[in-house]
Amino acid sequence: MSLPSPDKSGTTSLEAIARNGSILRRMAVRIPTYLKDMRENPAWLPMFVLARTMPGRQLHWRGAKPAYPVRGAHKTIFTGVDRDAVVAGLRSEGLFSGLALPASIHEEIASFAQRTPCFGNFDRRLEFLPSGHKEAEAHFGRPLLSGHFFERVLDCDAALAVQRDPLLLDIAAHYLGGQAKMITTRVWWSFPSGGVSDAEKNLASLGKYHFDLDDWRMLKFFFYLVPVDDGTGPHVYVRGSHKRRILKHQLTLLVGHPADEVLSVYGEQSPVTLTGEAGLGFVEDPFGFHMGTVPTRAPRLMMEVGFGVSPPSRRRFDGEPVVR
Repeated sequence: MSLPSPDKSGTTSLEAIARNGSILRRMAVRIPTYLKDMRENPAWLPMFVLARTMPGRQLHWRGAKPAYPVRGAHKTIFTGVDRDAVVAGLRSEGLFSGLALPASIHEEIASFAQRTPCFGNFDRRLEFLPSGHKEAEAHFGRPLLSGHFFERVLDCDAALAVQRDPLLLDIAAHYLGGQAKMITTRVWWSFPSGGVSDAEKNLASLGKYHFDLDDWRMLKFFFYLVPVDDGTGPHVYVRGSHKRRILKHQLTLLVGHPADEVLSVYGEQSPVTLTGEAGLGFVEDPFGFHMGTVPTRAPRLMMEVGFGVSPPSRRRFDGEPVVR
């Protein structure tokens, strides 16, 4: 494919400002989206204010509806998965690793992701084929740490098979409550890139512990679509951080915090680094602290299927639609 011409406007993406600007500027660029969210769903504001606090979360968890077995849950592409063991691991650690995609599924998604153009750094102006990553960086004149497919993932039948697998909903319902629903799907690359600043790492959600605050209760399934070792940017999760939080981290508007600050609370032994072969899957409560590390040797290709309990938002804060 031919690459689009570099953007000379100097316009800074909303995502970049929201992650890298001053606190006041980061709040300011989000205001239009916040106002739309409040108009469409008045319940969004209490969630945004209170879901970061432990009392608010504990109160909301009490409203979880009973979960019943999902119809057809046995018709799953996964083998040897005990739903109750997964849920028990999530309640205890916030994380369960041990899911495995069939080879035919993860190979088909990886093939799709190799031949389909992606968008660099969440920006639709930065479109390129993953195999041409280095050439795209030179063409656009900037590091490209990530490549997202946005709604193009819906053109991949294997990705849809994962998204719609009844076992995922069954696990989500028994952890989150009977209100659980699928709220987002994405496939993306994380690339090695030289000369990357801390701000650019933050833009790609790499190298800094953070927690997600998109709903009162959430669950995210992740799948590696290529082999991932220490040089491929493995995902890291801080075990137990989903169920306790110091007051400072409850009252701040920021969701990202330095590693030394996080580990001083939860202990040096609390992080688990997830490495494994293509097809490895794990599920986490994303209110726990986690991060993607920066690939140094080879790009990482990953899929995410997220579940929540509230009506899903129609947009990300950077203006991109949420893919469901």
